[in-house]
Amino acid sequence: MTWTVAAERFDSPDASALRRDYYDEVASRYWQRPATAGEIDAGLDNDGADLLVPPTGQFVVGRYGSKAASCAGLVLTEAAGPGTAELTRVYVRPAFRGTGGGGLLLAAVEEAARAYGVRLLRLDTRGDLVEARGLYTKHGYREVPAFHRRQYAEHWFAKEL
Repeated sequence: MTWTVAAERFDSPDASALRRDYYDEVASRYWQRPATAGEIDAGLDNDGADLLVPPTGQFVVGRYGSKAASCAGLVLTEAAGPGTAELTRVYVRPAFRGTGGGGLLLAAVEEAARAYGVRLLRLDTRGDLVEARGLYTKHGYREVPAFHRRQYAEHWFAKEL
């Protein structure tokens, strides 16, 4: 099997399912119990995903063979200054972790960011998302001082493109 990663609307059936699985995992880890369907729905409601389309961003879906297995988003952030964007909603379904898809996912978002003229890609994550922090470090992201004070953010990373 091989990986492919391509731009896809954030609200396509596969992308919606991946975003739902992403939120289920991060919420369940945070609360240290399974998230309810209502909690997942509430988290996805007005979550800013509408910015993940041109000209304000992009969403990509990774497939392992024909199975939707990963996703990530790019948001162009005016407040951060010109040439800066944020990486968001990075997720690889557990069954597909360790197969190289995470790195391909990051590469696809970085390529999209460069096409928008982005020179600095940054993100935040939580301490309990150990796999994500390892993925970012492995692919050249360095931990940086906090660049915002949003709830749930505990670690901040950036990469110059």
